[in-house]
Amino acid sequence: MYFIQLRPRQWTKNLLVFAALIFSIKKSDMDMLFHSIVGFFLFCFVSSCVYILNDFVDREADRQHPEKCRRPMASGAINPYAALLLGAVLLVFSLTTALTLSPLFSLLLLVYFVLNVGYSFKLKHVVIVDVLIVASGFVLRAIGGGLVIGVSLTPWFLICTLLLSIFLAISKRRHEVHALQNDKGAHRKVLDFYSIELLNQLNSIVTTATIMSYALFTFTSGHTIHLMWTLVFVLYGVFRYLYLIHMENKGGKPEKVLFEDRHILVTVMLYAFSVVVILIYLE
Repeated sequence: MYFIQLRPRQWTKNLLVFAALIFSIKKSDMDMLFHSIVGFFLFCFVSSCVYILNDFVDREADRQHPEKCRRPMASGAINPYAALLLGAVLLVFSLTTALTLSPLFSLLLLVYFVLNVGYSFKLKHVVIVDVLIVASGFVLRAIGGGLVIGVSLTPWFLICTLLLSIFLAISKRRHEVHALQNDKGAHRKVLDFYSIELLNQLNSIVTTATIMSYALFTFTSGHTIHLMWTLVFVLYGVFRYLYLIHMENKGGKPEKVLFEDRHILVTVMLYAFSVVVILIYLE
C-alpha cells in the first residue's frame, strides 16, 4: 500500500523530462540518456513526496470524495505519519542524488517541492492561482529535463508546455466541478469560485493560444521547418481531449486518459515518433 501511496500511475506526467532529450536527438549519447532516466525517476520520487504531503493534509476532505476516499491515507490503509517519514527519506535521497548530476537541477527539484508544499497548504484555495501552480509543475519538469543533460529549451517550447499544462489543469477543475456540483465546497473550497461556463471560456482561450504557440515553435525552434507537420498530431490530440471533456465528462485525471483512451495514446506515440524521425532525417 505504501507503493500505491506514491501514485506510480501519475509518474507519466514526468515523461516530460525526456522532451529535451528528444529535441536534442542528433547530438544525444548514452550518458545523456542515462541522465534523463535518472532525472525522470528523481522527479517521480519528489512528486511522490508532494502526493504524500497533499494526501496527509487532505485526508479528512478526501474521505468525502467519491473516488479519493479509496486513497491509502483517506481509507486508513496506512499510517499517515509513517507515510510522511517515507516522503522525507525520498526527498533527501532525491535532492542529494540530483546534486551529483547538476546543482541547478537539485535546486529546481527543491523549488518544485516548495512550490507544491505552498499549494498543498494555501495556494490550492486561491482561485486561478491554483491552476497556474499545477501548470508550473510541468514547466519545471521540462526545464529540469534540459538541465540534467546540459541543453536549453527554446522559450516557445516552454510557452507551449505552460499553455498545454494550463489546459489540462483547467480541464481537471472542470471535471471536479461537474462531479461535485451539488456540493462543491464540501470537498475543495476553491471549487465554489468556479463554474462550468467560466472554465469552458478559459479553456477556449488557452486552447487557441496553445495551438498558435506550437505552430510558431515549429518555425522558430532552430530546427527544421518540417516540424510543422507534427502540428496535425497536436491539433487532433487537443480536439480529442476536448471531446472527452465535453461529451464523456472525462479529464479529471490526465494520466488515466492517456492510458485508457486509445486515440490519445496513439496520438502521443505518433507525435514522439514523428519528431524523432524528422529531427534525424530531415534536419
